[in-house]
Amino acid sequence: MSLGVRWTLHGDGKTPAPGAVVRPDERLSWPRTFGLGAQHVVAMFGASFVAPVLMGLDPNLAIMMSGVATAIFLLATKGRVPSYLGCSLSFVGVAATIRASGGDSATVTGAVLVVGAALFLVGLAVQRFGARIIHAAMPPVVTGAVVMLIGFNLAPVTASTYWPQDQWTALLVMLFTGLAVVCLRGFLSRIAIFLGLVFGYLLSWVLDLVFGKIHSPAGGAEAVDHWRLDLSGVGAADWIGLPSFHAPAFEWSAILVALPVVIALVAENAGHVKAVGEMTGDSLDDKLGTAIAADGAASMLSTAVGGPPNTTYSENIGVMAATRVYSTAAYWAAACFALLFGLCPKFGAVVAAIPGGVLGGITVILYGMIGLLGAQIWLNGRVDLRNPLNLVPAAAGIIIGVGGVSLKISDNFELGGIALGTLVVITGYHVLRAFAPAHLKTQEPLLDSGTSAYDEESGDTDPRPGKS
Repeated sequence: MSLGVRWTLHGDGKTPAPGAVVRPDERLSWPRTFGLGAQHVVAMFGASFVAPVLMGLDPNLAIMMSGVATAIFLLATKGRVPSYLGCSLSFVGVAATIRASGGDSATVTGAVLVVGAALFLVGLAVQRFGARIIHAAMPPVVTGAVVMLIGFNLAPVTASTYWPQDQWTALLVMLFTGLAVVCLRGFLSRIAIFLGLVFGYLLSWVLDLVFGKIHSPAGGAEAVDHWRLDLSGVGAADWIGLPSFHAPAFEWSAILVALPVVIALVAENAGHVKAVGEMTGDSLDDKLGTAIAADGAASMLSTAVGGPPNTTYSENIGVMAATRVYSTAAYWAAACFALLFGLCPKFGAVVAAIPGGVLGGITVILYGMIGLLGAQIWLNGRVDLRNPLNLVPAAAGIIIGVGGVSLKISDNFELGGIALGTLVVITGYHVLRAFAPAHLKTQEPLLDSGTSAYDEESGDTDPRPGKS
């Protein structure tokens, strides 16, 4: 049985011929392949390292398990779906909510482990019944609303935790990162978040030299004098060593907060598989269920040892589009690099030292982008918000999720925020649809085969994958 780990040399092994692409089962020369692998690691570096830091998890373990997750994904899909798996930003709001209610890292990883298990089961269901079930249970109006409320629910985290630590650094990092995203081209535009981190590091260092310590909150509620960039932990860290592991803990309240993220992850995976299939010219519809299940299995393994969950990264799609190299050999190289980074505690200490003000500037853009991906799903799905069947559940769920509305069930159990908002969107849509008059249900679905094929009459063949 083929595992997709054998590749034929493409051409002379140097560069693709004009108009040609390096297919997943091909490769360039090994030096160029490893160079491309390093490029893929850098492309996902910004978001994939910011996410575990924001979740309060070990960045060394995060990068190590991203390499393991990528290897699992490539083996499961037998080398047909080139992809890098990194820590998903969709879980940042979940982690913040769980910690705000008294949970620790074990509680966070336990909750997202259950999400990984749920995603694995969804993948098996898609394998068995086809992609149509995704569209039936989670049409674009539902998926877009849930992704939107997950992203916008994070706004208070930036406003109350990161931005106040150094507002001027946050403002300058936000402006620099925004310019990098918009004005840079090619590969540089794909690593704009990483460039924003580097800019923020240098800016914080210069401000410390010029102005000395800053008087502001430093991870706590009280303002104190502190350095913007504290690298004391870097000097104390070893060059080689294992990351810190811990076992997950399971609490129903945390699990219910985390479960809605399954919807965002299904949307991300479906978009990723379709986009890669269109770029390579190889229909990957039959691999959608496998890809989703592999994502879930990799997340379960990562969170079982204390790491963050993982998902496919759209940044790496951009790298493939720019280089025209879709070789899975490059992703195996990227996985190897990730494992090596994970074994360097000094590297993790550098990541953990990201100044709060820098995170403030970057998260303003990142969190907003997550939320607006929900709007992009609506646009791609041609969701008509003039139809009250779409408007009412989406509007109610988003306000509940973003505003932190809660429903007290008992003295020991409360449902609110992301969990309650998602529940309102999903159940509200399907219940209202069951009772709605016929003229509100006449809109034809854009996807006639779930998430795997677009309505031929629409001519829309460019769905954008969701994202970390």
